[in-house]
Amino acid sequence: MGLALVLGAGLFPSGLLVSEAIAAEDYGIPQVGVINEKIRQGWSDYQVTPSQEEMDTVWARRLFLDVLGRVPSVDELNEFTRDRTRDKKKNLVDKLLFDDKYTEEYARNWTTIWTNVLIGRNGGTDNNSPISRPGMQKYLRDTFARNTPYDKMVSDLVSATGANTPGMPNFNGAVNFYMDKLDENGVQATAKTAQIFLGLQVQCTQCHNHPFNEWKQEKFWNLNAFFRQTRTRRGEMPGANNGMRAMTLNDVDFMGEGRNIDNAEIYYELRNGLLKVAYPEFLDGQKIPTNGRVTQVNRRQELAKFIIESENLQEAIVNRYWGHFLGYGFTKPVDDMGPHNRPTHPELLTYLGEEVRENSFDLKQLIRWITLSEAYSLSSKITNGNELDDPTVGEPPKFSHFYLRQMQAEQLYESLLVATQAHKTRGSYEEQEKKKSEWMRQFVTAFGTDEGDEATTFNGTIPQALMMFNGDLVNDAISIKPGSFIYSMAAEGQDGKEAINHLYMATVARRPTRKEIQAANYLIGIHKGDTAKALQDVFWALLNSNEFILNH
Repeated sequence: MGLALVLGAGLFPSGLLVSEAIAAEDYGIPQVGVINEKIRQGWSDYQVTPSQEEMDTVWARRLFLDVLGRVPSVDELNEFTRDRTRDKKKNLVDKLLFDDKYTEEYARNWTTIWTNVLIGRNGGTDNNSPISRPGMQKYLRDTFARNTPYDKMVSDLVSATGANTPGMPNFNGAVNFYMDKLDENGVQATAKTAQIFLGLQVQCTQCHNHPFNEWKQEKFWNLNAFFRQTRTRRGEMPGANNGMRAMTLNDVDFMGEGRNIDNAEIYYELRNGLLKVAYPEFLDGQKIPTNGRVTQVNRRQELAKFIIESENLQEAIVNRYWGHFLGYGFTKPVDDMGPHNRPTHPELLTYLGEEVRENSFDLKQLIRWITLSEAYSLSSKITNGNELDDPTVGEPPKFSHFYLRQMQAEQLYESLLVATQAHKTRGSYEEQEKKKSEWMRQFVTAFGTDEGDEATTFNGTIPQALMMFNGDLVNDAISIKPGSFIYSMAAEGQDGKEAINHLYMATVARRPTRKEIQAANYLIGIHKGDTAKALQDVFWALLNSNEFILNH
């Protein structure tokens, strides 16, 4: 298949990024207008000229990847291009977010994203893990399918009690967030709660004051005291042997380390060896009664109230979602906020946080504002006017062009299914997730860690290249056996140009250039008119191209 590499020369061709520099369109949505205004002010301050608007079909591909976790089908792209109205982008955003046709896919994608955030890519995959990954996914799938407000979701997760595994009495999948975080007196529960929901990295302050920010050791242990009533125990799963996964999470009375339940304190050690006392106290100084009886004061429920009332909650979720859609948040990393790490656009971050709270923490509205913004619509092509806008070398992002980023493993899996039309014959949700999990285990083992970081994406390593070139998933995708995608396309008698157009639209959301059509025709000639084998070569080259693997 080496001859297919001739097609790579035409990927990301110049001249395809059409249209003049755009006037900022707000679609009659005030929040979009403010985003455009604040981002443009940044361009002016730094004397940066934005890239041109991305071509419509490539923008649509970007949107499908970010919102649904997959590339669009050719039929979906054709439907989008048939919309000739000024609001065609708004129409597509609203369709993906609010049309019942996409509810299941939207819930699937955001379940995947948040499962990885909350318990990691490997969480619950080990037979000895106390986490039920299906339990976590069921809770999140229901949450996103119903578009549950984000503050309610956070409250559910922070204060959850019940059984972790579907089918158990008193099942509550939200408890899986804490199932593996309560060892060592809940140190991980403390750190991850602050990091994920408040955008604060406090993990190192369990042993000493933070050297770079205002977090002190005392604050860590005051926050930790909220988790001391929380216990896990082995559950009972009727008719099944689930090992450690059949677990329950409960709130129980906490006597306090001084054995006085009316004043249930904890102790922590300073670096000089002295012991100090800590009681439940939120990061802003708000306190609750020190009684350790659950009937008197439920510490995690009180913590949940403090979190959802905090400005940190609204700004942390804005920062996380902005980072998801634009490639970089207003801070780097997105979950390390505070005076020590100034955001690139502080006024915009504050404004969007306030708007999220004002709009009842509706995450679909936040997605709508971001994806309809001018910054999200820009080409990834760098120009002389914004070549210095390069966060990869440490520059603060100015969002003057779309930052290239690699597909996540889950996105590749779902995109391959859509590109080959295999998604039309998928089984139940459970069957789909089982097959994807089997493939993901191979992928994460080859490239990743359990930290949900860049090591799990396509980073150009030799193992990754070999898996893409020769892996079962790609080989199945390009098969020419009877009944396969390529075989069916060739058997339908489409002329070569029509079939090549289809393959390009299915993978990179554009039509091939003249040079790419010439290269494809050359392959057809080499295969002596065997259209299926020629299409196989073209498809293989496209699936292994940067243009397919990258979100651009």
